Amino acid sequence: MKNDRKLSLWANEQADAKRRIREGGGASGLARREQIVGKNGREILDAMMSGELPYPPMNDTMNMTLLEVEYGRAVFQGVPLVQHYNPLGTVHGGWFATLLDSALGCAVQTTLPVGRTYTTAELSINIVRPASQHTGPLRAAAKVVHVGRYMVTAEARTEDETGKLYAHATTTCFVFDVSAA
Repeated sequence: MKNDRKLSLWANEQADAKRRIREGGGASGLARREQIVGKNGREILDAMMSGELPYPPMNDTMNMTLLEVEYGRAVFQGVPLVQHYNPLGTVHGGWFATLLDSALGCAVQTTLPVGRTYTTAELSINIVRPASQHTGPLRAAAKVVHVGRYMVTAEARTEDETGKLYAHATTTCFVFDVSAA
């Protein structure tokens, strides 16, 4: 029963996050340059979470939502569905990679000042347990390990509502001026 309550809490948190985005006028899409000029990385993510800026269309495809951000940290939650299966009947590794890369990238983004952006240079993932549509919500929590002028590294874990580990990952992101993008 305790796990059912927590599972319900997680599902409610994701539903609340999606509702806040909709009520803020948000939808999936791409932000226009003028919408992000003058915002640092954290402000951009906060604007996405409030619905002021569009969130990535991929979030709908992958059934995942950005739940939390703070400096050097980000949490995504996703619920694997049948459309995310591989031919063997479990969640495709690409779903895990997307969930983890999204959390890792957003953790990195929270550290960026105005006028800087990033791209993933390296992503290493270890999937330690299969998932299915019956697994329920999985959370990828990422934290930055090192911030340099041109490289930022981060690590993340994907767990279920009981704290069971499903995957973990590290990333190295290349940081550069927006004008070079």
